[in-house]
Amino acid sequence: MEKQSPFIPLYLPLTQRSLRVAVVTETYPPEINGVALTIQHMVEGLRQRNHQIQLIRPRQGTGDMPAFTANLQQILLPGFAIPRYPNLQLGLPAGSVLRKLWRASRPDVVHIVTEGPLGWSALNEARKLDIPVTSDFHTNFHSYTRHYGIGWMRRPIGAYLRHLHNRALLTMVPDRGLRHELETQGYQNLAIVGRGVDTDLFNPARRSMELRHSWGVSRNGLVVVHVGRLAAEKNLEAVVDAFDAMSARHPRAKLVWVGDGPQRSLLQARNSGHIFAGMQTGIDLAEHYASADVFLFPSLTETFGNVTLEAMASGLAVVAYNYAAAAEHIHHGENGLVAEFDNLSLFCDQAAILAGRPEMVARLGSNARQSADGLAWSKICERFEQLLLEIVDEGGRHGKQDRFIPGSDSNLGPGAMSPL
Repeated sequence: MEKQSPFIPLYLPLTQRSLRVAVVTETYPPEINGVALTIQHMVEGLRQRNHQIQLIRPRQGTGDMPAFTANLQQILLPGFAIPRYPNLQLGLPAGSVLRKLWRASRPDVVHIVTEGPLGWSALNEARKLDIPVTSDFHTNFHSYTRHYGIGWMRRPIGAYLRHLHNRALLTMVPDRGLRHELETQGYQNLAIVGRGVDTDLFNPARRSMELRHSWGVSRNGLVVVHVGRLAAEKNLEAVVDAFDAMSARHPRAKLVWVGDGPQRSLLQARNSGHIFAGMQTGIDLAEHYASADVFLFPSLTETFGNVTLEAMASGLAVVAYNYAAAAEHIHHGENGLVAEFDNLSLFCDQAAILAGRPEMVARLGSNARQSADGLAWSKICERFEQLLLEIVDEGGRHGKQDRFIPGSDSNLGPGAMSPL
């Protein structure tokens, strides 16, 4: 492994607070998933606030090179492909590398994004060095087990996740529903850090009549879209069932699948009349959202579901189950439609209502966009920053990894910064 440089020194005025934050994650762009995009926004938000970030992640292919800027240092470590997801990496255990790195240049706080072998190593080494540790809960891995024929692993995986997060000083979750669920499972020291959406990128103005025409849709036709990984845990048959209910009322409606994954070939074989657009990113993704009318999202395994906010920002009428992002941001009948959790019949009924009411589709989409306007990433990053500052302050006062719950409304004053 190439020799890595330490954090680059940065001197700031005494009135400006800066932290050295080591972020440990097993996914990051250019990988495409909600976790990767969320942590990228968080990292960029901290950088814009003059914090120094040490980003530690697996190398994504032979051409992946570490990036260094004035306040971002990337450390690339070995990893291995996740079974059934060859484009995603898990990091290998890296205790000795992290120990040497953090002894040479000690971060103020270590933030663990994912719970794989690399995240576990980071937790162990940070605790040995008495560096405060925080974590994110992003993915219900234990809920995936029944979709991959390893249901017997649900309890051991759940116990592993709980043990890892409870060894951190604080675990950040995206909404109240997940916080309540985890608290009932014995998780401790949970704080809500929501999710934002890029309303400049995801915008109704990106609607493309050319794209709709390529789908064989007239100006006033109905386009239904699903965006996300095409995998067993995403409950994709519910998308098919709901669209069938819509087609009964609107026979010329089109269903567009945006995304890729292990279930794509099976879905295509069974649904030859559907449109499979594949993986889309950036402006292309935004155009696919905005060029549709209704967004179907029946997943039952989300910790949040960033795509819900992207669809709302794009001006779509969303149909989802009443949990995660939908429970947090959709008001039934006002800016979207929600169905009781795992009630497939009701989910299909809600979708079918929209098929026959274009004025309702337009009203819900317009209101959804207005709701999304208040979800800027800057506010989310500010909350993240505040919690890290509280953790560092409390860790410094206690000197050890003692248990405490940071206040959500602490009034943190400026502190003196020493050279790194």
